[in-house]
Amino acid sequence: MTTETQKSGGMKKDLVVYLCLLALAAIQFVIAYQSIDASQMLVRMLIVAIVEAALALLFFMHLAENRGLLWFVVVFTVSVLLTMQYGWTDAFRLSAGAPWAK
Repeated sequence: MTTETQKSGGMKKDLVVYLCLLALAAIQFVIAYQSIDASQMLVRMLIVAIVEAALALLFFMHLAENRGLLWFVVVFTVSVLLTMQYGWTDAFRLSAGAPWAK
């Protein structure tokens, strides 16, 4: 009986999260068809996308239940983003037309 209760509670939670994701997708659709400045649209879309990604990661990847895995994903993502930033200086050097960069 407890497993049946857990399954129904888990299914309800998944359904609520799924409906929230659908609502956020609808909000993105509404934002896309508003006549606003491109920078405002970018900021609004990024905020909604970050919320959507956080919901999907927390509930569908079960990061909300496992703190160790959550910290691993956060630390790994931050380290990857910082490592990507390390290479931008070389990209700017290449776009500036350094003579040895061919």
